[in-house]
Amino acid sequence: MSRTRTRTALLAALALVGGATGTAIAAAPGDVGAAAVPCTVDYQVQNQWDTGFTASVTVTNHSAAKNAWSLKWSYAGNQQITSAWNAKVSQSGAAVTAANEGYNGTLATGGSVSFGFNGTYSGTNAVPATFTLDGVTCNVDDGGGGPTDPPDPDPTARVDNPYSGAKVYVNPEWSAKAAAEPGGSRISDQPTGVWLDRIAAINGVNGGMGLRDHLDEALEQKGSDELVVQLVIYNLPGRDCAALASNGELGPTEIDRYKTEYIDPIAAILADPKYADLRIVTTVEIDSLPNLVTNTGSRPTATPQCDVMKANGNYVKGVGYALNKLGDVPTVYNYVDAGHHGWIGWDDNFAASANTFKEAATAEGATVNDVHGFITNTANYSALKEENFTINDAVNGTSVRQSKWVDWNRYVDELSFAQAFRSQLVSVGFDAGIGMLIDTSRNGWGGSARPTGPGALTSVDTYVDGGRYDRRIHVGNWCNQSGAGLGERPQAAPAAGIDAYVWMKPPGESDGASREIPNDEGKGFDRMCDPTYTGNARNNFNMSGALPDAPLSGHWFSAQFRQLMANAYPPLS
Repeated sequence: MSRTRTRTALLAALALVGGATGTAIAAAPGDVGAAAVPCTVDYQVQNQWDTGFTASVTVTNHSAAKNAWSLKWSYAGNQQITSAWNAKVSQSGAAVTAANEGYNGTLATGGSVSFGFNGTYSGTNAVPATFTLDGVTCNVDDGGGGPTDPPDPDPTARVDNPYSGAKVYVNPEWSAKAAAEPGGSRISDQPTGVWLDRIAAINGVNGGMGLRDHLDEALEQKGSDELVVQLVIYNLPGRDCAALASNGELGPTEIDRYKTEYIDPIAAILADPKYADLRIVTTVEIDSLPNLVTNTGSRPTATPQCDVMKANGNYVKGVGYALNKLGDVPTVYNYVDAGHHGWIGWDDNFAASANTFKEAATAEGATVNDVHGFITNTANYSALKEENFTINDAVNGTSVRQSKWVDWNRYVDELSFAQAFRSQLVSVGFDAGIGMLIDTSRNGWGGSARPTGPGALTSVDTYVDGGRYDRRIHVGNWCNQSGAGLGERPQAAPAAGIDAYVWMKPPGESDGASREIPNDEGKGFDRMCDPTYTGNARNNFNMSGALPDAPLSGHWFSAQFRQLMANAYPPLS
């Protein structure tokens, strides 16, 4: 499976997927003669098997804004479309018409819209050669501009899933700490994320490795293979407005410093031709955009700090700027943080979060094509799959949704949430081919406390609490959780719509200090990291469930690391 990605969605791939391939490229807006190209179409075969295929189409309008649109093409073979999403698709013989849905009819000048479909075929599955948007031929210069010869294809076009067929970078600094723990050599060769959590981290802190050091080491590890480097972009102004433990160095209004002193230098390093053979996955701003949905306004979980960040727009601006600048680097794959099921899985948060992500992905010059996918559960503990109960179960006529644990959430685990949220994101305008990452570094919940079957049918609470793998006191508990274990090992393409399971949060690095510790890193003391804390509205006033004697966030926490190994599921050998 492959997918060519371009930021401006200007490729019309004329690929004979079953045989030889070729590509025709339209002029980009701003190029010589670009104004004469009325529209461009990017038609991509996402997946293909013996009798069927899945495709995505992105249409970009270079003419006057539209309130409705209709795209037409004809197949040279016997392709038949069987189902579609984000467009009303009809077919008569070889002729296909795709018209807008009610929610995506607006197509601004320079704007894009995407839809996808499934189809059948036999023989070859040639991509259509001609597309018309409202009767006007796309991808063709009508003579109103200058030279019409297309540029050469981009030799660094992005692949569909950067993790497929690739090794993933092992951070030697984390690996050494892991190997130094008793039994740590069992996992010290696992790939983890490199966190760029302050400006100084770009060049290295306290003699440690900087970004170039990691990329140089990645080239050594790569050899002749493909290799992914995982970076966490994490330094927004007013960072983490609802959790003091991971506050950052930049104040709420320091958006210009974020752009010029943080994002710009990172983008410049990643664009160095020296690193052109690496696949660079960026996880963009953990714990930021969901806060604008759940922790603002009149909600009981609101904080003054989050209200400030929503009012000044610097979370949206910062994420948009990062996506734009990093997305300009052909080898970068941007994945935006999407919280986790225990944060935005409720009806009030689900669709609203997708809309907020779309707002950020179209801010500061970014487009949805700068987003390769999303990541869930980063630095969290939500179980990957709850196998002893489902959201559709009921006990004595009472729905699982009414249990104290689920509390009316629509989802009980990360996999079901990530797959459903991916569909929601596509419905608001993200590319139909986006992939999801799920952080499984601390959600294994193994050991002797792991249930072996459903709970008792006495009540819906005994049923859920007796069977759930996630042994936290409350799903809102997030800091250094007692009883947690390592989850699934990193792997590519483990489930439908999932690009990879990853360990973006390095196991053994603290979530936050369990008491106040003076520091020069901008990190505060959050009572959710204090094991004696009795909670707040975000965890329904339950105990925090945090481990004692924890250091500052990001610092090595030996006791936590040993617990994660002891409770790993699948177990460590």
